[in-house]
Amino acid sequence: MQNNYRALAIILAGGEGKRLFPLTRDRVKSAVPFGGAYRIIDFVLSNFVNSGLYKIKVLTQYKSHSLNTHLSRGWRLSPLLDQYVDPVPAQMRRGPHWFQGTGDAVYQNLNLILDDNPDFVCVFSGDHIFKMNISQMIEAHIQRNAQVTVSAIPVPIEEASAFGIVGMDSSGMATSFIEKPKHPAHMPGNPQMSLVSMGNYVFNTRLLIDVLTKDAQDKDSNHDFGKDILPKLTREGMVHVYDFSQNTIPGMTDLEQGYWKDIGQLDAYWQTHMDLVSVSPAFNLYNPNWVIRTYRPQVPPAKFVFADEENRRIGVATDSIVSGGCIISGGQIDRTILSPSVRINSYSRVSESILFDNVDIGRYSRINRAIIEKGVRIPPHTVIGEDPVEDRKRFHLSDSGVVVVTREDFNNNGDSS
Repeated sequence: MQNNYRALAIILAGGEGKRLFPLTRDRVKSAVPFGGAYRIIDFVLSNFVNSGLYKIKVLTQYKSHSLNTHLSRGWRLSPLLDQYVDPVPAQMRRGPHWFQGTGDAVYQNLNLILDDNPDFVCVFSGDHIFKMNISQMIEAHIQRNAQVTVSAIPVPIEEASAFGIVGMDSSGMATSFIEKPKHPAHMPGNPQMSLVSMGNYVFNTRLLIDVLTKDAQDKDSNHDFGKDILPKLTREGMVHVYDFSQNTIPGMTDLEQGYWKDIGQLDAYWQTHMDLVSVSPAFNLYNPNWVIRTYRPQVPPAKFVFADEENRRIGVATDSIVSGGCIISGGQIDRTILSPSVRINSYSRVSESILFDNVDIGRYSRINRAIIEKGVRIPPHTVIGEDPVEDRKRFHLSDSGVVVVTREDFNNNGDSS
């Protein structure tokens, strides 16, 4: 895909992700595994590359080792063609402090923008699950002669307080921008839905430089796009709204159109995985026309062994995703996602769960509605997810009772990043 403009992508990937704890104990939110074979950041990176945008800076800060390793192994574009995915650590370039907000993160790296001199700067969040032809958003920005464009999508009003709420007039101009209000406003004519910002912005380069420079001098500012910069630009009548529900990609089904998830808390993270294993998923990982790219470890194909029906020792997976290197050895899984090199041993049962790399489920164990961290060894005869009272004594539970199991829970040692 060839574009007739110069665009630089800046991905904000330094978020701590407190609501995903303990999955973010040793890694940044955007590096949390997702969908068996991926990291969360792979989705926004794939969107840029599939859209023909190959100049990408990834701003990092919090516990970034795992993310940096993933990027260096899996995201090497062609420097011969001036293509790159560059991780950029916090460097205190503008003073003796780390990034103070999302706006400050970009301000501290204005040298990257000045060096490249693009026509547009795309500032995108690094921790959402969605597919987007970003070139369509840029084209809409150009056609409207906009200075800044924000992508937005309707969400149920009971969920909207976690986002920036956007008011919009009939021409598509933003009339208000309120970050995470306790009582979000509904969309005109639809009291069940609110229009929310997706955290994805396209700026004209000169405007972005000017507004960040002014914001940096404002001692009362949080130096954040959602809290300060976008509300100010909205009051000045400069923000256009891009309707993400109209965005299309090759091979997209009607069910997928407008799919976007902020998986910033454990229940949303778990539920989005359950979406993946539906017979007709709202988010399809198997579209060959919009490949989700990632680093893949060198592991053998998955294997299913034992067909001893008499003793019910059968290796079976139903409505599940099974990555390479996994061995289903006489156990059964249902509506479960296995990352690479997981082993399910004989007579064990795992349902509605997410297992990270190298998890080993001991014989006769029963696991239900759980997220199990990388490298955990579950002893034989272990029961998880059937008694919330007992689970809460031993493990971390989400608001809806999803159990999160870490190495520390079973005295397993090693790096879980």
